[in-house]
Amino acid sequence: MISVVLAAYKGEKYIVEQVKSIVSQLSAEDELVISDDFPQGETGTALKDIIDNDPRVKYIHGKGQGLIKNFEYAINNAKGDFIFLSDQDDVWLEGKVDAVMSEFEKGADVVMHDAVITDGDLNPIGKTAFELNSAGQGIFKNLLKNSYQGSCMAFRKEMKEYILPFPEKIPMHDQWIGLMGEKYGKVHLIDHPYILYRRHGENASGTGSSLVQKIKWRINMAGCLLRK
Repeated sequence: MISVVLAAYKGEKYIVEQVKSIVSQLSAEDELVISDDFPQGETGTALKDIIDNDPRVKYIHGKGQGLIKNFEYAINNAKGDFIFLSDQDDVWLEGKVDAVMSEFEKGADVVMHDAVITDGDLNPIGKTAFELNSAGQGIFKNLLKNSYQGSCMAFRKEMKEYILPFPEKIPMHDQWIGLMGEKYGKVHLIDHPYILYRRHGENASGTGSSLVQKIKWRINMAGCLLRK
C-alpha cells in the first residue's frame, strides 16, 4: 500500500491539478493524506468534490505549527508501506509511482528522483532540480549543501523509526529524511524527472536565509545526526 502525504497551506490555487495528477497513479488500496494547516481557508473548498467522491483522499486538519510539523503530522497519519511526499503546487508526471516502486523492489529505503523546474504556468525554465542542487549522495556532502528535495522523495514505513519526530530547529524535513536514509538505510537516486516543480514566488518552502542562519542550521543538523 502506498501513502502520499501532502502538507497544504492556502493551496487552493494549484492543489486540484496536483491532486488529480497524484490519484491518477494510485491503486484502489492506496491513499492520499492531505493535512491542511490553514483549514479555515479555501483549500478544502477547492478539493470538496474530490474529497467527497474519492475515498482514497483523506483530508485532515493540521495543527497550525508550520510546514515541517505539518509534514510530520501527515506522515504520522499515513498507513502505507511506502510513503511518498508531495507539495501542493507541483504536478506529477506519468510513470512516477512505477519508477519509484521499482527502486524499492531493488532494495532502496529512500528514493529521490529529478524534477523539471518550471514557472508558475508550468513552463520549464531550462534546469532540473538535480542540476540546480548538484544532487548526490553522502552525509558530508548533504550537510554542506543539501540536495534532498522532499517533493521528489519517498521512503519505506520502517524509516519512520529514524525519521520521526523531526528534530527541532532543522531547516527542512527533506534534508533530515535523506540523511537518515544515508545513515540507516539505502538511498537510490533516479536521474530522470518525474514531477513539474512549480516555482511561483509563493512557495511554502525554498525561501532565502542569511549565511549566519545557514551555518547555525548545519551545526544543529550535524548535532542531531550524531545524537540519533
